[in-house]
Amino acid sequence: MRPDIPAEYAWRVAKAQAAMAAAGCELLILDSGESLAWLTGYSVSETMYRAVFLPRDGLPWIVLRHLDAGPCREGGWLRDIIGYLDTDRPETVIAAEIARRGFGAARIGVDFASISWNPARMDRLAAALPAAAFVSLEGLTDSLRWVKSAAEIGHLAAAAAIADRAMAEIAAAARPGTTTRDAAAIAAACFLRNGADTGETGPIVLGRGSHEFLHGLFRTDALAAGDVLHVELIPYVARYGARMMRPVVIGTPTRRQHEVAAALLALQDAQIAAMRPGAIAAEVDAILREGVVAAGLRDDYTNVTAYTLGLYSRTPRSSDFSRVFLPDQHWALEKNMVFHVYTTAEGLGFSETVVVTPDGGRRLTQTRRGLLVAG
Repeated sequence: MRPDIPAEYAWRVAKAQAAMAAAGCELLILDSGESLAWLTGYSVSETMYRAVFLPRDGLPWIVLRHLDAGPCREGGWLRDIIGYLDTDRPETVIAAEIARRGFGAARIGVDFASISWNPARMDRLAAALPAAAFVSLEGLTDSLRWVKSAAEIGHLAAAAAIADRAMAEIAAAARPGTTTRDAAAIAAACFLRNGADTGETGPIVLGRGSHEFLHGLFRTDALAAGDVLHVELIPYVARYGARMMRPVVIGTPTRRQHEVAAALLALQDAQIAAMRPGAIAAEVDAILREGVVAAGLRDDYTNVTAYTLGLYSRTPRSSDFSRVFLPDQHWALEKNMVFHVYTTAEGLGFSETVVVTPDGGRRLTQTRRGLLVAG
């Protein structure tokens, strides 16, 4: 272990430098919020542009707004921090710093698909560094983070435990007359009491129709006997977000609800069991997707059945779809990838946070698998 970098981040730096070497790059620019947090332990919104710069040999430095230099020093492990004034153009400061450090004629790797990269920024940097070559490493900011370390899985497990506690509290308190807002308040308070980063809850809405409720608008609906309260919880610990969905039935579940729940869960259990290293995503997806349609639970199944979980920061996206389960996804699962595995039909939705292991998927969320009955 290098004495000038914590062990967890030494692993991450080495992983990024290996990708740079494979692409023949001498310097790497990482500028998405998640990649900054992943490499440095610190991230900030893009009110003004900020990025971290990693040489193929050596430690990274970061360029960001001067106002953010202090929090960066306090919140992460980097000590090589360059702050620019609000009157400065960030690209001018960045180009001068790249040239000063001897990379003015280097091959510079950039994820051209990064949320924070754009053609105007590229043009300004290329004009300021005419001898440099900017190399497209599309998707790298996501792919570096697909396989999790033990520390990252620990954060996800802590978040999953908070989701379990919040789900139990909601199910215990729900009854006729309770509102969706009441349920959300219970979840938010539980999150904050138990160490979550924020009180952001996830969708808590009435379960209606087939699966359309998944992205339903949050509003104050009073629960009545026979209603299904759909609860999706998304607590974050150290920016790592676990996710879990359960239906909370107000009153006595119907026979059909029991049948649908049992069928969905059996198919999802089979899918989770198949989540081993080397398994092909499309084949794991088919277990649930084709099974739900074959069982007559849905006429079609157009949405993904799982997507990547991990580190979230301040970006326009609330979910990471850089790895998903769909029929056209032929990549292989790897040990210690983590996914939000979910399925829905007839107003019922179930999901788990699952880590890929040699023995099949292991659930980090531990709430009982089945319908939850209010009260």
